Amino acid sequence: MSTTTQGTSTPAPSPRRALPPSGPVRMGALDALLGDPDDPANPVGSAAVLDADERGEMLAAGEDALQAYGLGAEFVPAGLGGRLTRLDHLVDVMRAVYRRDPCLGLGHGAASFIAAVNIWTAGDDRQRAEAARLLRGGGRIAVGYHELAHGNDMARTEFTALPRGDRLVLDGRKEVITNARRADALVLLARTSTAPGSRSHSQVYVPVADVPAGRLTHLTRYRTTGMRGVQLGGLRFDSCPLPATSVLGGTPGRGLETALRSFQITRTTLVSMSVGIVDTALDIALRHVRNRRLYGRTAADLPHVRSVLTGVHVDLLTADALATVATRALHLLPGETAIHAQAVKYVVSGILMEAMNRLSGVLGAHFYLREGPSALFQKLLRDIQPVGFGHAARAACQVSLLPQLPLLARRAWREHRTPPAALFAPGEELPPLDFGALALSAGGRESLSTSIAAALAGLPDGTGTAYGLLRAHAERFAREPARLAEECAALDPGELSVAASPYAYDLTTRYTTLLTAASCLGIWSWARRTGVPGLSEPDWAAAALHRLSTPRGAAARALPRPLEDALWERLVERHRTGGGYTLLPRASQHSADAEGRNP
Repeated sequence: MSTTTQGTSTPAPSPRRALPPSGPVRMGALDALLGDPDDPANPVGSAAVLDADERGEMLAAGEDALQAYGLGAEFVPAGLGGRLTRLDHLVDVMRAVYRRDPCLGLGHGAASFIAAVNIWTAGDDRQRAEAARLLRGGGRIAVGYHELAHGNDMARTEFTALPRGDRLVLDGRKEVITNARRADALVLLARTSTAPGSRSHSQVYVPVADVPAGRLTHLTRYRTTGMRGVQLGGLRFDSCPLPATSVLGGTPGRGLETALRSFQITRTTLVSMSVGIVDTALDIALRHVRNRRLYGRTAADLPHVRSVLTGVHVDLLTADALATVATRALHLLPGETAIHAQAVKYVVSGILMEAMNRLSGVLGAHFYLREGPSALFQKLLRDIQPVGFGHAARAACQVSLLPQLPLLARRAWREHRTPPAALFAPGEELPPLDFGALALSAGGRESLSTSIAAALAGLPDGTGTAYGLLRAHAERFAREPARLAEECAALDPGELSVAASPYAYDLTTRYTTLLTAASCLGIWSWARRTGVPGLSEPDWAAAALHRLSTPRGAAARALPRPLEDALWERLVERHRTGGGYTLLPRASQHSADAEGRNP
């Protein structure tokens, strides 16, 4: 039996599946539960996903399937009865959802995770236990950070939770909240003091059932171009009394600090989850060109088409490399991830959006058709867009990086610290995640960007195009920290804010490109030492560094023909086996050729 208050309901706990601890295995179990996406009779297949999108609704059968799987338990730390032990395993599971329907990924999953991370980071024992129980039982938590009038400037929050006697009184509006109307509990950033400064802000945990009648109004739902099924709304509180114990952790004044720590986890993992969108889109494009006949041959036989698709695959591997390293760093280097999270949001989201645009060119007129075998692509193209501005805009991440550049110039790029080898080992063991170890600032300490020199020193004397290209670009990137140190140390203080010049913004681009190159080279070096099939070959890493070294859109980004041919053959093999297109192939129950869908 559920209790309904203010239009929401708290579901009775549903039995959770007993699933193995491995993230990839859980991802496979979820993929099998969701079934074949191309089966028109599958209630969670692509046809059903598109129908729900046309109606602007969440796919009900998809939500039922995720409830049966017990997705909420993925967001709850194991110590609180959930399955969350490693963030890379969470990403594995959520990519299975994002590959199927990004609306389910955000609206039924990640939105609750964004809210819950604040509770795991700063909540007291009672708040953590209550939130864990809610999520394990299939409930939802929504978070309200932003107000439209102030955008990313959360320090100017007008929403208040001011003390009155032994109570807090909530007043004001929060807008553009995922699941605002459907949430069972809320985490809200509020001003808890009228004094100036960051210590005047707190986060409050609000079970919706505890809100007195008439004190909460749900605002009109926002309609969107992409993520049509995700319910975005707003809330208005009018003199709403709550216990003073509603403040997360019980100590007022830590709201912005908690948000900044939580963002390091959510910005990194949510962007990494969105890799699953491009994974599906690339599969759609490959299927299309292998079946489409033009000029007496298949479109896949055209050199330009092969070049574009191969380039997209390399870029997807590149994006996955940085996202993977940054996710592992949350466990291994929590003092440095204030930098990594900004880099992932800026770099990976840009790569993913550009990849979708390039794939739309391959599909031609088919990319915007809402019917037919490629119909899902137009939805994915729309759904990918929030990855660049949701939660924080890419430009805001650059602004956050600017004041760190002079510190990096004085410390990191002179000290040449060595990161742990496990940072570059996808899928390998990780220490427990410590939410409290996340630092507000890296303080000029960062070891990823200078790791290229060590990787270069261990580069074998291989022959051939790939090794030559890999060495040439690795040598260039190994010199980049010294060049950046000289230029960043000379930055005028006026260049370290939103008023910075294009030159200063370009320095953040060069720095995040360096981090990306270091991630690719580090993962390849690990794969070569450990003999990981496919990933240990130098061609993908050489191609990744080559494309990172040249401006987007430049003809020079084209790969040498022998290298491109080798990568194309590997891409076709991934398509044939249904193993996906990220760094580590996944087991698939839906092999393209096995079911006769490709020639």
